[in-house]
Amino acid sequence: MSDAFVARCEGVALGYGSLVVLDGVSFTIPPQAYVGVVGPNGAGKTTLLKALTGVLRPLKGTVELARHPSGRALRFGYVAQTTTLDDGYPVNALDVVMMGRIARVGPFAPFRREDRSAAVAALAAVGMETRAEWTFRELSRGQQQRVLLARALAGEPDVLVLDEPTNFLDLRAQLDFIHTINRMRDERDMTVLIVTHLLQEVSEHASQVLLVQGGGVQVLGNREEIARHLYSAVGAGAHGAEGTP
Repeated sequence: MSDAFVARCEGVALGYGSLVVLDGVSFTIPPQAYVGVVGPNGAGKTTLLKALTGVLRPLKGTVELARHPSGRALRFGYVAQTTTLDDGYPVNALDVVMMGRIARVGPFAPFRREDRSAAVAALAAVGMETRAEWTFRELSRGQQQRVLLARALAGEPDVLVLDEPTNFLDLRAQLDFIHTINRMRDERDMTVLIVTHLLQEVSEHASQVLLVQGGGVQVLGNREEIARHLYSAVGAGAHGAEGTP
């Protein structure tokens, strides 16, 4: 990908129809950054993620996504705060992770041996290889989120996008999950975009923070700035944001 950026916004307004959610948005995300996205409930964090992943077109301005040196588009891996898998469907953990290979082989092509190997390796990377044959519904919520992270990793993404992935986990599971993400970023040289309410983890690990509030985005770019502004923003409701549009 470009040496200069993964994504770049210039004078961007985002919204839906006549509803403007964010305006005047300008920033650059460098390669292999750990970007925390924080802000109050309903401020537009998920809307911003949609624009950064190419899902939502801006109402004005430009959102530019870099390309891989090979010329292909960047690969995105996505982990949401809740799963859309039907608990009644008897799919096992390995089957779920194999779904992450569909983007590599195509929706109708058969899986290859290398796809299974990639899925097994992804499960091992998140510490779930011993649960490969367990049905998804047998797993705890924390284990399910690890499997969904493995599914995202199986696609060998350039950018890992996580939308409040720890919301329904207990504190221990939250910290374990964040630790795994940090380790995966270091091992795989990925860019990470994470919407989260874990302000301490963001202030400790993020190289850049996008503070979404008041219809705009404030960019915080160093540890001191992140710590100073992030916690002062808690009083304005930046902590514990859930259900963002």
